[in-house]
Amino acid sequence: MRIATYNVEWFNALFDDEDLLGWDRRWSGRRDIRREDQLAALGLVFGSLNADAVFVVEAPDTTQKRSTTRALEAFAAHFGLRASKAITGFPNDTQQELALLYDPRVIAAVHDPRGGGSGVLGEGEVPKFDRTLRIDLDGDGVARPVSFSKPPLELALELRGSGPDGGGTRMVRMIGVHIKSKAPNGARGKSEILRMAVENRKKQLAQCLWLRARVVEDMKAGDDVIVLGDFNDGPGLDEYEHLFGRSGVEVVLGEQGPLHLYDPHARLALAQKVGIIPATARFLIPDDAEGLGDSMTEDGPEGSGRRWLSALLDYIMISPALRECHPKWRIWHPFDDADCYHDLALRDALLTASDHFPVTLDFSP
Repeated sequence: MRIATYNVEWFNALFDDEDLLGWDRRWSGRRDIRREDQLAALGLVFGSLNADAVFVVEAPDTTQKRSTTRALEAFAAHFGLRASKAITGFPNDTQQELALLYDPRVIAAVHDPRGGGSGVLGEGEVPKFDRTLRIDLDGDGVARPVSFSKPPLELALELRGSGPDGGGTRMVRMIGVHIKSKAPNGARGKSEILRMAVENRKKQLAQCLWLRARVVEDMKAGDDVIVLGDFNDGPGLDEYEHLFGRSGVEVVLGEQGPLHLYDPHARLALAQKVGIIPATARFLIPDDAEGLGDSMTEDGPEGSGRRWLSALLDYIMISPALRECHPKWRIWHPFDDADCYHDLALRDALLTASDHFPVTLDFSP
């Protein structure tokens, strides 16, 4: 079985208000990319992935007129994808929804949010992701409210035909995320940039603590868990990490032991102070950027520069029992993956389709 996570930059801009695909020469939400070119590239990439399920970050919008599921299913039907059915969770107002495209012949998916009412971290049941959680991040004894602009998508998945004879099922909890960016968007001057960057990192870390608390609850209940998506973060990714001692990714992974999640790319990044670190995203940065730390996410500053910056932002984390299912991870990077690089059509499509590259997990449930 193959599970993927893919952040599609401004997927929303490729559909009209009737959720029809925008096959025209208008500009897409991507810099210097036409809508029909991005659509064609995405069709090739999704087809090449041939995944049983793709968690789509920045999926098309849901409004009174528009439907994320209708748009994604129209996209899947146009390109003849096996992953032809879409499911979403709590909608948001960012025009960047979270959704899963999956093959209904081998996977059954239900939006299954867990949690009680609003509360304080560490005091009782963790609330649902569309509510508010109070967390003391400053160590001053004051628990301040935290919320998600994009509430994580919690799904109960039934993986069919996973028995040794091709029958049977396996139940898995999936949590898809797009954690808050740390970039100080709109800040002017060094002092405001510093203030906003620190404040945004606090919010990002708070969201990861909330997510970690839910993961612990699920795993203590005996569930197999997959956490995947765009964390806008990674070990050593910016200069503010030292203020809090660890990255949000480390928080969600947890300590080694029975409640630990695993992702080999995160583990490699954690082990490296200097050396090779995988990358799942590639961004154009401005010529006049004084530092790189604030440009390390897709929400970083735009500019006229022609320099590229790579970052590890996208992960597929699994619980210990799933590590016994012969897992194999792959980043579909057009320059770092040999098969992607030598397939010229796929290489070009990956560069045209998004500023992120897909990550896949193959396993035998």
